[in-house]
Amino acid sequence: MSETESPAAPILIWGAGAIGGTLGAAFLRTGHSVVFVDNDGDHVRAINAKGLSIAGPLFEVTVRAPAFLPDELEGTFETIFLCVKAHHTEAATRQLAPHLSEAGCVVSAQNGLNEYVIGQIVGEPRTIGCFVNFGADYLEPGLVHYSGRGAVVIGEMDGARTPRVERLHALLRGLADDAILSDNILGFLWGKLVYGALLFATALTDLSIADALADPAHRPVLTALGREVGSVATAAGMRLAPFDGFDPLAFVPDAPAARTATSFDDMVAHNRRSLKSHSGIWRDLAIRKRRTEVDAQLGPIVQFGERHGVRAPLTARLIAMIHEIEDGTRPLSADNLSDLAAAGRDGKVSAA
Repeated sequence: MSETESPAAPILIWGAGAIGGTLGAAFLRTGHSVVFVDNDGDHVRAINAKGLSIAGPLFEVTVRAPAFLPDELEGTFETIFLCVKAHHTEAATRQLAPHLSEAGCVVSAQNGLNEYVIGQIVGEPRTIGCFVNFGADYLEPGLVHYSGRGAVVIGEMDGARTPRVERLHALLRGLADDAILSDNILGFLWGKLVYGALLFATALTDLSIADALADPAHRPVLTALGREVGSVATAAGMRLAPFDGFDPLAFVPDAPAARTATSFDDMVAHNRRSLKSHSGIWRDLAIRKRRTEVDAQLGPIVQFGERHGVRAPLTARLIAMIHEIEDGTRPLSADNLSDLAAAGRDGKVSAA
């Protein structure tokens, strides 16, 4: 969104699934113009034929906006929200780049550290960091389930408070009136990486998130995994930011054991209250039988660790185990967490 953008300028949502569909519907409900782009032809046709429906306990609505396949889209846009899976970021950014105006920006409403990838393609000055933690699922063409509120944070990558990020913050308040404008967006994104690593670990099993996190037998390896990510983030100079009751500072080097235990208990309580018993990662593995975001989300942890002299053997092994499940060579089982623990014993986290 440039400093001269008109309130009527359409917002482009690239990826109209769980996150993009929910954001687009919220923007439409508050009077903004939206254009959707999605790779799923059935989803695009459904939106154009009968609108995009949002179901769930928070609000139910059917909104109308034009939808296109990527190669059908014409024109340029000043505000593009990129809402695709992390492993599709590079391809999607290259597709949308011709549709980004010279003064425009791309907002990464995704999981992971995709802002780095986006910035390499469209330029860092045209990249905005965004953190979303609300609950949503794509159910079928034309239908998204918005299941629960969660933290929504936006910020310039350099922490500056600019007119464009202030306007984007106001836009996001149409979905979450407590949306945060932060000078530490990377702290939120890295904080979520700690939690994300734990979710990937729970997805090795058929247990619910809460049951996996609550089991005393699994706490040591999950604690070691979280501390591994926290150690990398600390070495990289990140100021980890808490969100939605999750305390990533409980997993930094030298965090008191009692603080870590309390964080686990809080995560268990939060997930017991959630309508989603299992993560989207687990659904990708167990139900949808499709590739996950593991490389795009957890890969940077290993890469940053190598850059800053911190080993991440648990993260590296977790990535490999997820791929084994994707390939059908490893079953979902609680025993997988024991196998993961062995990787920690073979190569402990260390700082050079």
